[in-house]
Amino acid sequence: MSSTIEKAEVLIIGSGPAGYTAAIYTARAGLKPVLYQGIQPGGQLTITTEVENYPGYADGIQGPEMMTHFEKQATRMGADIRYGIATKVDFSKQPYKVEIDEEKWIESNAIIICTGASAKWLGIPSEQRLNGFGVSACAVCDGFFFKGKEVAIVGAGDTAAEEAIYLSKICSTVHMIVRRDAMRASKVMQERVLATPNIKIYWNSETDEILGDNKTEGVRIKNTLTNSTIDIAISGFFVAIGHQPNSKIFTGWIDMDDTGYIKTIPGSSKTSLAGIFAAGDVQDKIYRQAVTAAGSGCMAALDAERYLATLEH
Repeated sequence: MSSTIEKAEVLIIGSGPAGYTAAIYTARAGLKPVLYQGIQPGGQLTITTEVENYPGYADGIQGPEMMTHFEKQATRMGADIRYGIATKVDFSKQPYKVEIDEEKWIESNAIIICTGASAKWLGIPSEQRLNGFGVSACAVCDGFFFKGKEVAIVGAGDTAAEEAIYLSKICSTVHMIVRRDAMRASKVMQERVLATPNIKIYWNSETDEILGDNKTEGVRIKNTLTNSTIDIAISGFFVAIGHQPNSKIFTGWIDMDDTGYIKTIPGSSKTSLAGIFAAGDVQDKIYRQAVTAAGSGCMAALDAERYLATLEH
């Protein structure tokens, strides 16, 4: 560990709605927060198009533009926002230490974790081989490239339903692969999918293989009841099977559930370690909305401010 360690009053790791909101509140409280944006500055909203359910935007707003607004507001309040990735932590004693970009260490008595979550993959070889060549985990990012073409999407939750509907407006046919005989999506989203004529659902089905050598040309779908397979010609294949919390570097230091979501004390952002707080999708597997992430970022900032006040006495 380097002998020159930078000190921060509050250190925020991650930059989605939770991270930026925490930065706004801690900066206004005069705590001079340092925020590292992480591998995806702005978080998952930067790969979203129209956001219509965030209060205050009467006509909706594009996700990336909204995150730019958050960042500008945090900067105006006095937050020190930096590009960099947290690569290691040492929470053995206070002040806690966080390694940035495997190069430097920064320490603080109050750390707010807002590292979010990342898309899950199916884990089949053809998926990784053709990733970027017709295989994607973000329909909103890449759907445009398949305008007027046939595509497939795998998943059965709200994200899969939303992305299938989005793709149906761009693509000629959307082949939706659902593992069971029912979807997990909310009733309203299921109704929208079923009412969309160019979405074809394959129930009790799994992706056997994505076909193509240098680009995606088809998908082999296996029926789990009969074990029979069918090949469908497609140009794009989208994975929408959920998310994995970005919490790996904190493993062993703070309590998590069996899927890696950081546990917080109910009604707070406090983790199992005093002075370490968590907000946003890294600790929320139920709601996962921009507005709830922002709300939990506010909670974390207030919790951190109160915690630091106790250290002064």
